[in-house]
Amino acid sequence: MEPFCYDNGKYVKGWWEMENEVNPNIERKVIPLWSLTVWLVVMNTTMFNVALPSVIGDFQLTPTIGSIIVSGYSIAFAIATITYSRLSDFIPIRMLLITALVILGVASMIGYIANTFSLLVTARLLQAVGAGAVPGLAMVLAARYISLARRGRAMSLISSAASLGFGLGPVVGGSITQWWGWNALFLVTTLVLFLLPWFKRWLPVEEQKPIQFDLLGAALTAFGVAIALVYLVTFQNWLLILSLVTFYVLWKHIHRPSQQTPFIQPQLLRQGSYLKLLFIGFSAFSTHFAILFLMPIMLAVLYGKSPAAIGLIIFPGAMLSAFAAIFIGKAIDRWGNQPLLRLGHLLLGASTLAFAWLSVYSPHMILITYMLTSIGFTCMTASLSNEVSRILDKPMLGSGMGLMQLIQFFGGAFGVTAAGLFLDVQKELSPEVLYRNVFMSFSVLILFSFGLLSLYLKKQHRVSV
Repeated sequence: MEPFCYDNGKYVKGWWEMENEVNPNIERKVIPLWSLTVWLVVMNTTMFNVALPSVIGDFQLTPTIGSIIVSGYSIAFAIATITYSRLSDFIPIRMLLITALVILGVASMIGYIANTFSLLVTARLLQAVGAGAVPGLAMVLAARYISLARRGRAMSLISSAASLGFGLGPVVGGSITQWWGWNALFLVTTLVLFLLPWFKRWLPVEEQKPIQFDLLGAALTAFGVAIALVYLVTFQNWLLILSLVTFYVLWKHIHRPSQQTPFIQPQLLRQGSYLKLLFIGFSAFSTHFAILFLMPIMLAVLYGKSPAAIGLIIFPGAMLSAFAAIFIGKAIDRWGNQPLLRLGHLLLGASTLAFAWLSVYSPHMILITYMLTSIGFTCMTASLSNEVSRILDKPMLGSGMGLMQLIQFFGGAFGVTAAGLFLDVQKELSPEVLYRNVFMSFSVLILFSFGLLSLYLKKQHRVSV
């Protein structure tokens, strides 16, 4: 929580303002530059969503196996995000980000020459290892150097860049895939290498602390999450057992009295309010990523749309979201996070129902419905990140924001994998019934998430009273 900024009626500057005075470039230069990087990273995800039908066709894959390109990226991205966020408690943000962007750029070069599915997946996983630094460290930077009164605008600018990436990704990805093939998509993310000099110049110089990184905890977290995802693809019981055992060992490990700096701080897992927000983020990402995965397949299978046409259909909704993010940030700073969290649930719930009942009749319905989806997702992500930064104490920001990103992108991987599994299991059904069942399942998930939000808001109201 923010420190008090009044002493006997006299205003006193908080730690965040003093640090921001030392680093005046944070809001004016770093946040816009970081937003550009977020745009490239997010666009890297949505470009491959549109190219997925082409990749599946080239390598003769099933939808479930093909979804590994997206879900595998998401899970590696999530693990990398919490790792970078945790390391930011010890290592300067500038050093972490520059290292990550170099990894992303090199991985993109490898992906450009990939000619097998295994090399393609390897390149995507390495991309995720580098790209994972961008969203997590952005939230840490904003929470560390920007006051709560102005933080909503900074986070909404980052969310706006993400929405722009979601919007331009399908258009750029569809056009590149259609004219030059999916390998050329990797060239786009090599552009991050040209941003390195500005980050090196403008990011604040921080003191490096002695590193006390819980390597075993990080390895257990990564292994457990990855095995859980593989189980969702294969449904082999021994993988489920292995995942549960891994999480049990992780739980015992982080609660050891001798463990001074656990990878996941146990205090976070004992905060009911924080855990509710984690599940809300999981639900939002799961639903949105599932929709992004399903839309290109529906448009290609049901309506015979080309990759470029698919991108143009998805584009208006995401661009509307990017424009709306400017006003969403101002709304957060003026009215707080709670109204936007409610609105986000309403729009996501309405969009899943519209996809379930209307999308099989016209591609124009998909275009219109995705407008609701993208705006609802932006409302939820911007307000959720701001709310988490509000309720956590400063020493727990790095770990707390990182764990939130981990759960969110695991939710994205879960949503993609679950959607692909639904398609495989119900492939004998008519398209109308098949897609309706999938989207109705995610409607239930959003409804449950809204129930948790209601419980969270009631508790916050009691605490404030």
